[in-house]
Amino acid sequence: MNYLDIINHYPDFPKKGIDFIDILPFLHEKEAFNELVNDIAAHTHYPNVATVEARGFLFAAPLLVNTELVRNVIPIRKKGKLPFSEGDLHSVQIEKEYGSDNVFYRLSDIAAGVPEGDTFNITFFDDILATGGTACGIAESLNREVVCLDGKEYKVKVKEFLFLVEFPDLYDHERINAIAPVHSFAQINGE
Repeated sequence: MNYLDIINHYPDFPKKGIDFIDILPFLHEKEAFNELVNDIAAHTHYPNVATVEARGFLFAAPLLVNTELVRNVIPIRKKGKLPFSEGDLHSVQIEKEYGSDNVFYRLSDIAAGVPEGDTFNITFFDDILATGGTACGIAESLNREVVCLDGKEYKVKVKEFLFLVEFPDLYDHERINAIAPVHSFAQINGE
């Protein structure tokens, strides 16, 4: 299936010069949604999946029932969306194609997952890879974390990036590939 046939484009949204990629039409096409979730599952190699609100949640959450491998989804949200205990919430400043923002994750959400050896290995999933600012910012932050579970310390490592749509001409390949390999299910090249 060509996933580019499912998505919609909205030029100049949310501001002039941005080509907004709307992936929500997958929610109108049961077969396409099912195929995409199966594709994501087939390319996920680690039990913990970190994803950014809100569109990422729609495609990562089904992995919990679609595959035995995925055991934990780590939500990454905007300010004020995650309740937290002291020391649990971590902020990440990200650079998007239309400005900077802060997102947050909880160490307890990582600890709810499954470590492999001495590491919580993570698949990072997001709907769009444009400039790479969101993915790199979050992955670099996660890779600096240490999580305590049952009195033992575990490292955190983003091991792979998965994206529904990638703009290969827009991001710093060297920076993102230094963190982990990238796989996308559709590509939109420059005009």
